[in-house]
Amino acid sequence: MSAFTEFDQERREINELLEQGYRIVNIEEDLDGARVKFMRSGPVAAVQVLQLLTADARKHVTTVLPGIQRTPEEAVESSV
Repeated sequence: MSAFTEFDQERREINELLEQGYRIVNIEEDLDGARVKFMRSGPVAAVQVLQLLTADARKHVTTVLPGIQRTPEEAVESSV
């Protein structure tokens, strides 16, 4: 599998979880990559953990992190 294909697969998994309402609650990095813990609150709380192996996927997480971590109310307040 090419490096881009691996990254694209990891990026899609990240984006799918975010679209499903999960939020990133923890990132642990080591020599094997990064473990990103996602949590979704609501009537039935759910936790997912992704093991990211590509450096580009780890960069993608840190790029989308600031924008997704704000609640809609915080986003409105910061744009005023």
